[in-house]
Amino acid sequence: MSATKADKTKITKDDQAPLRKQLTALLESGQAHAAFDDAVKDFPVGLRGTVPANLPYSAWQLLEHIRIAQRDILDFSAPPTGGYHPIKWPDAYWPESHQPPSTDAWDSSIAAIRRDLKHFIALIEKPTADLYKPFRWGDGQNLLREALLLADHNSHHLGEFIVLRRLLGCWPK
Repeated sequence: MSATKADKTKITKDDQAPLRKQLTALLESGQAHAAFDDAVKDFPVGLRGTVPANLPYSAWQLLEHIRIAQRDILDFSAPPTGGYHPIKWPDAYWPESHQPPSTDAWDSSIAAIRRDLKHFIALIEKPTADLYKPFRWGDGQNLLREALLLADHNSHHLGEFIVLRRLLGCWPK
């Protein structure tokens, strides 16, 4: 018995599934760069606000910059109710203080980074999301471009994070 025309239209193939899988792996596991969890694991509390010689920022500032930029990319890719509202570059992307504002701020920032990354990956993994379709807002950006931007941005700063840890003598590897 052959499938009817109506049955055939219900069957959809996600031609972008292999790309979705690769993007997810890139964002989650690091592949050619350090994974987020490895970079932040067991960072000494007393060194989180220390600025090593010849660097302009502390680990806290790098961590927060990753969180803020990632959230901005997520908000751009899936604007909250009311639409996307850009934040001021570069001031709003970096915390002013070298020190975390509280003892819980470090863990809260890490949890937010993980949560927002999970949300972004859910956007990518949605079979009906067209990775190539330009957003109605912006200047032609699409979900693929934003995923690559996020991976590139995070990997760059995670590399800096590891260098900072080495300069502070707290990189275990």
